[in-house]
Amino acid sequence: MTLEALQVLLSDTPSGLLPARNQMALSLGWHIILACFGVAFPSMTFIVHWRGVFRGDAVALELAKRWSKVSAVLFAIGAVSGTVLSFEMGLLWPGLMGRYGDVLGLPFAFEGLAFFVEAIFLGIYLYGWGRMPPRIHLLMLVPMACAGVIGTFCVIAVNAWMNNPTGFRLNAAGEVVDVDPWAAMFNDGVWLMFAHMWVGAFVVVGFTVAGVYAAGMLRGHRDPHHRLGFIVPFVFATVAALAQPLVGHVLGLRVAESQPAKLAAFELAETTEQPAPLRLGGIMIDGEVRYSIDIPKIGSLIARNSFDKPVPGLDEVPEDERPPVNITHWAFQSMVGIGTLLALSVLLFWFVRWRGRDLLESRWFLRYAVAAGPLAMIALEAGWIATEVGRQPWVVWQVLRTEDAVTDNPWIWWSLAGTAVVYLGMTLGAYVVLRSMARRWRAGELDLPSPYGPESAEGVKEASR
Repeated sequence: MTLEALQVLLSDTPSGLLPARNQMALSLGWHIILACFGVAFPSMTFIVHWRGVFRGDAVALELAKRWSKVSAVLFAIGAVSGTVLSFEMGLLWPGLMGRYGDVLGLPFAFEGLAFFVEAIFLGIYLYGWGRMPPRIHLLMLVPMACAGVIGTFCVIAVNAWMNNPTGFRLNAAGEVVDVDPWAAMFNDGVWLMFAHMWVGAFVVVGFTVAGVYAAGMLRGHRDPHHRLGFIVPFVFATVAALAQPLVGHVLGLRVAESQPAKLAAFELAETTEQPAPLRLGGIMIDGEVRYSIDIPKIGSLIARNSFDKPVPGLDEVPEDERPPVNITHWAFQSMVGIGTLLALSVLLFWFVRWRGRDLLESRWFLRYAVAAGPLAMIALEAGWIATEVGRQPWVVWQVLRTEDAVTDNPWIWWSLAGTAVVYLGMTLGAYVVLRSMARRWRAGELDLPSPYGPESAEGVKEASR
């Protein structure tokens, strides 16, 4: 697989393709994690805030207050990475945006509006602590959550269109005519791809936030604050982890019809087989599958919802239209393998709890819970790689090749280097800020006063006595 990856990279033409691909992968891979928090965190905050308001739970209210401040930090750096991405679409892929800009303009416009709505209500929510009636303050989370979901839908709509191009026609001269941006936005693949991403966001954020409090419990903090901070996101993660295999299965059934080359790469199928086995692991070398564990008929069941339907092989795809098989296969299997592990773990947790034992008293389970967040992120990134690499060599499926969309600007390597520096700086900045917030909260500084700002009214009053 490493050799295949090197061959793919070294054979890239034109010269701008390799740095453009790397820059896009870096930006999307970084931003997608923050996008998950924009989708899922407001809903989790709503639940703990609701509990605090309607049940008078001070612990829940404190959790909502802290999570809102973490949301603000993540939103700020996510705004930077999202802005970088919007420039990159035009800078790196002029053949796509220059030609299909009218087709893709609508979802990008709505995504921008959703971003502003989310920013406005996040600001109101942060300002509203102690200044707004509790129930009105709680409702500020609703438009914030909706805007996060709508913004994600719009971005996924663009990607779904790249996999299912519609809403336009090419005339005899190859020009884009008869543009219908609504048809492009609500293309055939958008709802399933959005559902997959939407549920995946709750998997990532649920396990990550729960893992933070599991780490606290490992350090001996077994108080109600840490238990509630674990349980609420873990419940979200439970529902999402159990729903995701079903959503993924339905989405996979559609791939068999719409992108058989991608399915063949997922299944590591050199030739069409009926029934097809499920191949665990393995690698394709010189057109031959090696080192895989084959389970008869299960490949047909998973890919076609039948024990005897055929799974198309790469032999039905022209050689110059095949995706990098081993990268796609391993990314897909990593996503499915980790997703299965996460689903089984939540089932185990609730089954054991139903039998009267609390796994939060087990250090082994808490260690696993800490690792589950990064595992969920790896699964998300692997799924994105499987989708994007499996579509190659097309940037717009069977309409526009990636090499025809990329810029020929010779300075893209410098752009890649600058982007890497920006993301490294934002990563370090986010780590320092979030770690500082956690340290000060543990020290009892609930309001996190500014280290350099003017004193509060109470502070001035106290000093004048």
